[in-house]
Amino acid sequence: MDTKIWSELQDELRETVGENHFSNWIAPLQFSKIEDGVAFIVVPNNFMGNYVSQNYGDLLLYHLSKRNTEIQRIAFQAIAKSQLGKGTVETRSKSSNFSNVTTAQNGSVLEVPSAPLDERFTFENFVVGKPNELAHAAAKRVAEAGPVTFNPLFLYGGVGLGKTHLMHAIVWELQKKRKDLSVIYLSAEQFMYRFVQALRDRKMMDFKQLFRSFDVLMVDDVQFIAGKDSTQEEFFHTFNALVDQNKQIIISADQAPGEIKDLEDRIKSRLQCGLVVDLHPTTYELRLGILQSKVEQQRHHYPEIEIDQNVLEFLALRITTNVRVLEGALTRLFAFASLVTRPITLELAQDCLADILRSSERKVTVEEIQRKVAEHYHIRLSDMIGPRRVRTYARPRQVAMYLSKILTNRSLPEIGRRFGGRDHTTVMHGVKRIEDLQVTDGQVAEDVEMLRRSLQS
Repeated sequence: MDTKIWSELQDELRETVGENHFSNWIAPLQFSKIEDGVAFIVVPNNFMGNYVSQNYGDLLLYHLSKRNTEIQRIAFQAIAKSQLGKGTVETRSKSSNFSNVTTAQNGSVLEVPSAPLDERFTFENFVVGKPNELAHAAAKRVAEAGPVTFNPLFLYGGVGLGKTHLMHAIVWELQKKRKDLSVIYLSAEQFMYRFVQALRDRKMMDFKQLFRSFDVLMVDDVQFIAGKDSTQEEFFHTFNALVDQNKQIIISADQAPGEIKDLEDRIKSRLQCGLVVDLHPTTYELRLGILQSKVEQQRHHYPEIEIDQNVLEFLALRITTNVRVLEGALTRLFAFASLVTRPITLELAQDCLADILRSSERKVTVEEIQRKVAEHYHIRLSDMIGPRRVRTYARPRQVAMYLSKILTNRSLPEIGRRFGGRDHTTVMHGVKRIEDLQVTDGQVAEDVEMLRRSLQS
């Protein structure tokens, strides 16, 4: 089966399973060969192979046999060498069966769990700013593999703020500088899967020995084990055993340890005894820096494409919640500009990214606008929304009404009710007054723009 047919098959699967599932589970697969009616597919690791076999095996077999009637079965093969565990890893191919194994010191055979690494997620490619500088510094220190100074290192934050990037960067750095160390990096879901498998196969002693033999244990998305009592129990004991041996543990989650619902108190306490670092939401300056860094990477693929600086500023201002969405938007822009052979202008960006821009709009409330405007003009909130009409309060009130009109989806009557029960015609007058002043009064224009940026960042 040639690469063109495999590519066509992948395109068909993308439509069937959806982009997210495709990128996670199908895209990493590589077609190897057909032999005696068996189609051999290479997978990055054991865990992925098992998951794909159980969830997409029948679908793959259907599409493959449709294109080649000789194919009767599928066999998955894990990559021949693993960089994440001690020992030599062998690969044996069996239909829907995996044998990516390592030999432990006592001679027993154990499966090596490992998560695939993204080669882009290195320290060199991580853009540092105020929201993430502490997390970056802590990750760099751990990656030096010196004496353990804080254990565990717990990184937490929302989606797309850099947790997984830093976790991968630590592994890459350790592999490069400390090849003598055995490092295991996996998701909490993989940890649970291996634990359940060991229970089923009655290999708990092998499981315990394997996970307690590593020099560095890294677990991503630990919130996944919350509410799963048996897995939490084993995780707790593994954690204690490694800490007692002065082994380094690095954990990530979407919340601080104390905020993870259904996580046992003793685990919360253990996780909080090290260094807990929050990756804050990004600032405008950090997002702009990330975009500028990604533009340089895109130029390797699209050297002929020009992009206006104001496009980057526009994206950094509008896409505020998720760095992955921000990077994806830039990738789409370059690809689209290449296809239509046009430079990336603000107009092109608005047309090409209309769906992303709509979904990324930050939901600002009238109350938030009122507080921010009152702080800016150094007046009390009660005075701004109160009945007094003196200029000191009237102008900030009109600015707040204007911003409420352009930044929220509230109707004029609704806005009026939030400003002390004023009539919608009063709101209309205030909005019109600020629109006019932005043209004639530079100070008002500057205040409105600064407040708008602050509210949307």
